[in-house]
Amino acid sequence: MQQKTNWNEVIVALATPPGIGAIGVIRLSGKGAIELVNTMFPSKDLMAQQGNTLHVGLLKDNEKPLDEIVLSLFRAPKSYTGEDIIEISCHGSPYIQQQVLEACIRKGARLATPGEFTLRAFLHGKMDLVQAEAVADLIASGTKASQETALNQIRGGFSTVLSYLREELIKFSALIELELDFSQEDVEFADRAGLRSLLDQIETGVNELLASFKLGNVIKNGVNVAIIGKPNAGKSTLLNALLKENRAIVSAIAGTTRDTIEEVLNIDGILFRLIDTAGIREGTDEIEAIGVEKSREKMKSADIVLYIFDADADSKTDVETMQLELQLVARSWIMIGNKVDSFIAVPERAAAYGLKDAVYISAKQDLGLEVLKTALTEKVISGGVNTENTIVTNARHYQSLQKLSETLMSIRTGMQNEIPGDLLSIDIRQCLYHLGEITGQISNEDQLDFIFSKFCIGK
Repeated sequence: MQQKTNWNEVIVALATPPGIGAIGVIRLSGKGAIELVNTMFPSKDLMAQQGNTLHVGLLKDNEKPLDEIVLSLFRAPKSYTGEDIIEISCHGSPYIQQQVLEACIRKGARLATPGEFTLRAFLHGKMDLVQAEAVADLIASGTKASQETALNQIRGGFSTVLSYLREELIKFSALIELELDFSQEDVEFADRAGLRSLLDQIETGVNELLASFKLGNVIKNGVNVAIIGKPNAGKSTLLNALLKENRAIVSAIAGTTRDTIEEVLNIDGILFRLIDTAGIREGTDEIEAIGVEKSREKMKSADIVLYIFDADADSKTDVETMQLELQLVARSWIMIGNKVDSFIAVPERAAAYGLKDAVYISAKQDLGLEVLKTALTEKVISGGVNTENTIVTNARHYQSLQKLSETLMSIRTGMQNEIPGDLLSIDIRQCLYHLGEITGQISNEDQLDFIFSKFCIGK
């Protein structure tokens, strides 16, 4: 376990991705990191250098030259971890990187565990747990929205909101505790009306954070979108048109898609995981029948179903029947009438099917695809992604906020029943506990192990 390690040890790890590149960066942190590298750097006495400086020279393993390098020197506490840090920028040869790592280990450093640099930053008070987790989210971000949301959390957006709520609760908790010291005098220092007002304020904030998790989950993980329809309705053509490449086989022969095909599409900073499925019909052979069954499974599990029908051939009854099935099994869906050859034909086709909010397109001619993309994003969000707002993207934070919401309800119920201050104090302390769980003011070894083990080595 990470928490049982010696925190006085110097740790070392490759901070750049393994493999051949122009530059590789090897990071060391801990008391003694500068002294350790100083024994390998005859070009200059690093012990006499100031922090936040760069130094060029030859790195040696005893008398063996390793590489011509650039050293970045950071002195505690003004560093990422709060400890002395040295970053060695060497040439990107995997052999050179390995030689440098092994030389550092022979000098007394040990290999860092996943996330140990950021864990040390947390333990030295350089960031709270929310900010530390946002570092991992930033590294994994694949869209502008996920990047901006992670940056907002690293800068303390979420933490600021939680800190304010916690401070207000602590003030009131202190007054309740004071009442207990004067319990025989039957004195109330804490204004109950003020507590009710504070509860209203906190509940509003918590509910807004809980509501943001749906959007946060979308920003972080994307949206699963299943493309469903009869054979030859144009599912694969639509997938190819959205991706602007020939990813799926398009043929006039029914049943060419036997298994699901999955691709990712970025629309306005949101990842949509598009799943092209086998055409829904009675399978003509065993393999196609399995594909059709998988299509129905995807229809039930997808966040959004795009049901595409042939607006030139399918009957209104068939389309309405399918919409009824979607209402029973799908979470959310968009009806798409395909094979509409011109915008002039759209009103006529729409009137013929009488479907509310249906989108009419020609996947083959790229007609109406922007309208479809807008409909997709509107299914997920309303008014765009405002990443400056505080958005919950972490399931652990969401669970703690749910517990906090339940405890706030207990306080409100207790006040309605006029319970004694000592019992009220217990519920308030429980609220503070759940808030502290999120920021790391209250944490345990197993929790920290789990969180930081998901980081990449070197971070």
